[in-house]
Amino acid sequence: MRKAFTLLAASLLVISTACSSGNSTAPGGSAGAPSGDQPVTITIVDKDLQPDDPLLKGIEEGMKAEGKNVKLKLVPVQSGTYSEKLGLLLQSGNIPDLIYFQGGDYQFAVTQKILEDLTPYIEKSTHVKASMNPYNQERTKNYPYLVWLSPTSSSVPVVRQDWFDKTASGKELLVNPTVDNYYNFFKELKEKNGAKFAYTTAGTLDELDATFGQAFGLTSTWLKGEDGKYAFGKTTSFEKDKLEFYAKLYKDGLLDPEFLTKKWDTKEKAFYDGQAAVIAGTQGKVIDLYNAKSTSQNGAAAKVMPLPPAKGKGQGYTPVDVSKESRGFAIAKTAKNKEMAFAVLEYLASPKGQLLDKLGIEGDQYTVVDNKIKLTAKSAEWYPRFVESTVNFKPEFDPSTPYLSEPAAKSLDMMSKLSKKDNSFIIPAELAAKWDACNALYKEFAANVVTGKKTIADFDQFVQAWNAAGGKEMTDYANQTIK
Repeated sequence: MRKAFTLLAASLLVISTACSSGNSTAPGGSAGAPSGDQPVTITIVDKDLQPDDPLLKGIEEGMKAEGKNVKLKLVPVQSGTYSEKLGLLLQSGNIPDLIYFQGGDYQFAVTQKILEDLTPYIEKSTHVKASMNPYNQERTKNYPYLVWLSPTSSSVPVVRQDWFDKTASGKELLVNPTVDNYYNFFKELKEKNGAKFAYTTAGTLDELDATFGQAFGLTSTWLKGEDGKYAFGKTTSFEKDKLEFYAKLYKDGLLDPEFLTKKWDTKEKAFYDGQAAVIAGTQGKVIDLYNAKSTSQNGAAAKVMPLPPAKGKGQGYTPVDVSKESRGFAIAKTAKNKEMAFAVLEYLASPKGQLLDKLGIEGDQYTVVDNKIKLTAKSAEWYPRFVESTVNFKPEFDPSTPYLSEPAAKSLDMMSKLSKKDNSFIIPAELAAKWDACNALYKEFAANVVTGKKTIADFDQFVQAWNAAGGKEMTDYANQTIK
């Protein structure tokens, strides 16, 4: 960052390392420290960074000001599916020091064992540890190879405030968000506001599940029956009831008839253009983006309003998987300066580092006026690449340009209050292919039921096929694993 933010004192970086072979020492040691004026080069791979990214220069300048002379060298990865292309890069022997994974990390962490255990680094850290929420803490405890300082990634449904205000059923929904009240609300939303359909989603039923799953009794991935044994929730009568409700939404014109072919951009466009009344997005910054675009296109009254999860047999958004981080940063065991690689993450989790990562460059994406941060028009072009978490991020913003809009902040609060841990677990390598086959079978069946190509009477046949595809083995493993 080019200028220090006067309200935030510089924090001492606690540099830590893992006990491992190579040119490293235990956390707190000095191996790999810069010699003289020569910077320590840390190679990094991340699909969201570009060679000329001002964030990289900002990190280097910020760390140097605190006595850590580092040079970040971005390793390119071929275009295409990131997890696949990253896998090819690592298999070739070109292993960066700091690696951003978005899937595909398990084989390198557990099978090939080229990723560092980050436990000692995190324990000795100041800022990384302070930026973790309880779910982050449990995931890294269960799987200590990735760190991802981000809110739990789940979906919260939102509706335009002006459209909500036109309904009579909306107030009843907030007081008592039953499945039936949601149905009535969707129906009135469409009728009163001229929408083509009430709800749209991008290709799957996952976002609907975030709102309705627990209400139908799907309170965890694996459900314990009266016999004390676990069954996969999507093979139970609760799933059967849920799919029947989704099929009703589809048949009655309340669910987007093209939801299976929708992509993220077309889903969002349908909402901004007034075709869809409700969409779901990740709490926090995504809801902030929805709010900004909706009001920009449709006026201030069209700000978005987060909606609660439906209430029934249970209530809550999608149960939170704590088996491992689904994405995040890892440090390679081959890195010669592991402690400096972690120091990059530690700096970015510090008060100054978070200002840089979240807000951008002072004088460009934001200014400081009367000791308060005022975001500029360019702030919309910037987004955090390392630390999305707002835990312990408390700088003072000008009231006219808050970091998060009111709907975005409310979505984070609702997610925090209405979420619970799941009992899902890491799928072992020997069962991964069968688990993928089982999930593909479920998705095809569920889509066919919702769109009317199959009926709920075919459910038992689906369960038999699911078990035959590997579901029985997965169920046996679940009963051995879940404590």
